[in-house]
Amino acid sequence: MRTASLSSPALQALQKRLQHEFANPKLLAQALTHRSFSSDHNERVEFLGDSVLNLAVAGLLYEQLSDLPEGDLSRVRANLVKQDTLHQLAVVLGLPDLLRLGEGEARSGGKNRPSMLADALEAVIGAVYLDAGYDKADQLVRRLFKDVEVNPQMKAIGKDPKTELQEWLQGRKMRLPAYKVVGTMGAAHQQTFEVECEITEFGRAERGIGHSRRAGEQAAATAMLLYVKTLAA
Repeated sequence: MRTASLSSPALQALQKRLQHEFANPKLLAQALTHRSFSSDHNERVEFLGDSVLNLAVAGLLYEQLSDLPEGDLSRVRANLVKQDTLHQLAVVLGLPDLLRLGEGEARSGGKNRPSMLADALEAVIGAVYLDAGYDKADQLVRRLFKDVEVNPQMKAIGKDPKTELQEWLQGRKMRLPAYKVVGTMGAAHQQTFEVECEITEFGRAERGIGHSRRAGEQAAATAMLLYVKTLAA
């Protein structure tokens, strides 16, 4: 059976942990709702939260690592907003017990799946942005990352395909790629996402498939990297 509906006490407790009381609590409920539970799910608000998170972390790094060049700042940010970090922050907030999942997703352990929890955290950030604006969302991100180590040595950590592609383009003064989900396949609890990565200067798009939007983006970035590296060869 589906997970129980979120109770008002559960929402209130989460808002205390977030240090933000929602004017519209339905936004928070939506942020915690997986597509397997309802058509009013969190994917669109997660998309928004991803951008808000990246901007907020970029501002944080710009202040704290004032001597670091652009490429290294991008790599540090990639390490801070990667799935593992967001998953850990979501667990600290208690999101696993608050996710609303369909029957199949709940049975398969969806509430503990790192990709799902990372997406839910981004959706919560997006919900705060919609509820109260960027400043409140930025404050939330800064509180979440208050105890996360931020240092220049993070630049030595291996680059994921999205970061590597971004740095390749930045090094050539080109615009960053655009990612969009172009298709979903499979049952709600076993979905795969087809994602397109487009570089407008080349007039070219590559696609990748993964079991989450993030994984699909990385697969599409990998495909695009193979293409751009043939141009440089």
